[in-house]
Amino acid sequence: MQAIVLDRQSFVPLYYQVQEHLLDQVRSGALKAGDAVPSEGQIAASLGISRMTARQALKTLCHIGVLYSQRGKGTFVARAKLEKNFRQLLSFSEEMRARGSKPSSRVLSFKRAKPEPDIAEKLHLGAEDEVIVLRRVRMADSVPYCIECAHLSVNRFPRLLDQFNPRKSLYGALAELYGIQIAEADEVAEARAATADEARLLRIRPGAPVFHFTRVAYLRDGQPVEFVKSTYRGDRCRVVSRLTRQN
Repeated sequence: MQAIVLDRQSFVPLYYQVQEHLLDQVRSGALKAGDAVPSEGQIAASLGISRMTARQALKTLCHIGVLYSQRGKGTFVARAKLEKNFRQLLSFSEEMRARGSKPSSRVLSFKRAKPEPDIAEKLHLGAEDEVIVLRRVRMADSVPYCIECAHLSVNRFPRLLDQFNPRKSLYGALAELYGIQIAEADEVAEARAATADEARLLRIRPGAPVFHFTRVAYLRDGQPVEFVKSTYRGDRCRVVSRLTRQN
């Protein structure tokens, strides 16, 4: 990291000057994703400021997702936020590979179950039909990004429980095993606070901002194939869209 020169006569707070310098280093590429940044103690000692001032600068950058902290290891530069683009239909694995990251999954459950009424309705299921439920934590470069819970009809995919490795790409398996290509989807995004369970799985604090997505995916003929609920870390994700004005 380049040396920081503080203007002690400025009305700009010292913590903000340290914060802006670190931010400039990230934006310019002098500090790259995964690089370690000095600890609050090192910053305080080198600049002659209090640890509290250095801590505030680092804490703010962690809060906005520029840096992230790992207990016992230090503070590091975060990757650019994942962009959830409503104009593109991609699986999590496809999104991660497109941005140069390695996707992986921690499987929480993979089983047959009776669907909730709203899920049965969205998948056009009968009263006696069951679904395959796949719940997992999706990770990029070993960092948890989201909790994803997918529901698929047992009748449509009878061999999925036996033949699919739930740590792999589900869309890839649907194409390989059943010749199915997802063509379109309806997706809704909501912002809310993380529950205690979500915080534990995503390694964030309870109450931290998260995005909650619900998606129904369809074939080209309009048949529903999958219903998914996903919870994404707010510090690792942002929603983007292109809007067109209708005359």
